[in-house]
Amino acid sequence: MYEVLARKQVLLRRGEPSPEVVESTGYRLHNLYSAYEDLFKSVAGFWENHVVANGGYHVSLLRRMCIAIPGVRPAVLSEGSFRHLDELRAFRHVFRHAYSYGLKGSRVSMLLEGCLGMREAIFKDLARFREAIARGLCSEAE
Repeated sequence: MYEVLARKQVLLRRGEPSPEVVESTGYRLHNLYSAYEDLFKSVAGFWENHVVANGGYHVSLLRRMCIAIPGVRPAVLSEGSFRHLDELRAFRHVFRHAYSYGLKGSRVSMLLEGCLGMREAIFKDLARFREAIARGLCSEAE
């Protein structure tokens, strides 16, 4: 997914991007956050045994990923990754609910720059989480 976003970045940097490029980039950013949220739902559902969809659900789920639950699971995200993903979450909300108003190319471009810039930090957070879980599962099996 990030490879497609990197190609979109090239198109956005070429002068005044067309509305189609802006919209398709917004759609890809929407999908990126949705993929992360699906992962976070799986984490919450597996280790916390519940995912309740109520008011503020999306931001609440994301905040939960910054919290380590002693004896259950480590934190999934660092504070920096949370802040970035929260901005992406807010964009997804606008994209879903105010799409007919059009997207600002400058806003989409700025968000895309942030996404590509935060990719490695988020991947490191996820790798750290996976390693901590693997260590915990291995030590319990011994």
